[in-house]
Amino acid sequence: QSRASDAEWQVPRTLDGRPDFQGNWTNSTLTPFERREGTGPLYTAEEVARLEQRPVDRFIQGTAPSDPDRPAPDAGRSVGTYNEVYWERGTRVAFINGEFRTSLVTHPANGRVPDRTPEADRLVQERADLRSQFGQYDHPEMRPFGERCIMFGSPSGPPMLPVGAYNSNYVIVQTADHLMIMSEMVHDARVIRIGPPRPMPKSVRPYFGNSWGRWEGDTLVVETTNISPEQRVRGVPLSDDAKVIERFTRVDEETILYQFTIEDPTMWTESWGGEIPINKLHARVYEYACHE
Repeated sequence: QSRASDAEWQVPRTLDGRPDFQGNWTNSTLTPFERREGTGPLYTAEEVARLEQRPVDRFIQGTAPSDPDRPAPDAGRSVGTYNEVYWERGTRVAFINGEFRTSLVTHPANGRVPDRTPEADRLVQERADLRSQFGQYDHPEMRPFGERCIMFGSPSGPPMLPVGAYNSNYVIVQTADHLMIMSEMVHDARVIRIGPPRPMPKSVRPYFGNSWGRWEGDTLVVETTNISPEQRVRGVPLSDDAKVIERFTRVDEETILYQFTIEDPTMWTESWGGEIPINKLHARVYEYACHE
C-alpha cells in the first residue's frame, strides 16, 4: 500500500463492478529480489532514506556534463553504455502493509529462493553443456529471446518480476472476461482469461502458459500451468507439472499488490513466492520497436 494512506479511498471499479486495474504501471524497485544473508525482513526508516538517496545522487552525477578535456580510456577498457538518463533501476524501497521490505521473496521466511532439486541441476547443466559446444554467435538460437524480439519473459511472467535495469513498465487493459498485460520489454502481451479453467494437454506449453483467473472478493487470482520450458524462472525451466498462482489486489490509488507462488516440486525443494508493489506510472509507455 502507499506510504500516505487515505481512509476515504475506495477501490475504482469497472462497469461490471470489479476492481479496475487498467492503466500504466511499473514494478521497478530498489528492494532486491532475494534477501541478503544476515539481513532481517525489514529496513529501518534510516536505511530507507539512505537507499533512496543513492539513485538521486547517481542521477545527478551521471547526468552532469562530461569533461571535454578528459583523456581517452585505456586501451581494452569498456567505454561504457547508457548514461543515467536511460536507466530505471527504481527509486523507492518496496513498501507493503506498512513495512519497508528487504526482499521481494517472502516465502520461505528467509526471503531466499529455496534449493534446486537434483533434476533441476541436471537440466541446467545439460543446457550449459549443449551451449558450450558453440560460440556465442554461431547461430541465432544461441542468442537470448529478448535480443531476437521473441519475448522477454520475466516482466510479463508468470511470475511478473522487475527487469532491474529499465522498462519495468506495463499497460493493463481489462474487460469482464479478460485481463491483458502488455510489458514494455519486447512489447509482450499476456492475455489472461477470467472464468473456468480450460486445461491443455501437458504436451502443449505456450509462452506465458495457460492462464485463467477467478475473483476472490476484490482480488483477482490467476492460476497458470503449461508454461514453456524455454521461459525460465531464475535460470530454471519449469516442469510440465508446475503451477504459478498470482494475486492482484488494488490496495490504494497508486498501488496494486502483486503476490505470487511457484509450486514445482520437480525443480525446487519447496514452493516459494513473494510480494511486489506495482505502482501507478504517471507517464506514457512508448512503443518498444523490437524486430529480429
